[in-house]
Amino acid sequence: MTLNLTIITGSTRPGRKGPAVADWVAASARAHGGWEAATVDLADLALPFLDEPGHPAREPYTHDHTRRWSHLVKPADALVFVTPEYDFFPPATLINAIQVLFHEWSYKAAAVVSYGGVSGGLRAGQQLRLLIANMGMMPIPQSVPVPWVANHVGPDGFNPNPEMTAGMTLMLGELAKWAGALKPLRG
Repeated sequence: MTLNLTIITGSTRPGRKGPAVADWVAASARAHGGWEAATVDLADLALPFLDEPGHPAREPYTHDHTRRWSHLVKPADALVFVTPEYDFFPPATLINAIQVLFHEWSYKAAAVVSYGGVSGGLRAGQQLRLLIANMGMMPIPQSVPVPWVANHVGPDGFNPNPEMTAGMTLMLGELAKWAGALKPLRG
């Protein structure tokens, strides 16, 4: 069974490393097998902060940008959130993007690839997992932290070390198990 994986780049800052990390996640998923992988960059969406007049659970959405975002998330069987750590937390743009939608997240497996300095974004990843769970997704315990991310991004993209590659393989395998198990719940 082929599963749809949506990889979301959470940072919108100029000079960010997220797109290179997200491209690595997508390439890893395709090489892993069993995934149709697509990347979504929040910088391209330019979502305003919570500008829908009603609660997201009440659909339909009134703004084209929200409908576009919904359309990108809805077909996913699983999600990987690629997040930096800003002040020990995920960026506000990523939190907003999650909170703008509601039903689109339900019964989907989710994983976090975090990046930053010495901690590899682990604190941001843990905070993000709380929101993921509260939105009805199943955050798997396996994650991939990327410490000292700037040392791994060059002109040819992201260059993981062997530990990151092994972590990605483990994460994708577990994500596939959960995504396959949850798919029937979405009807």
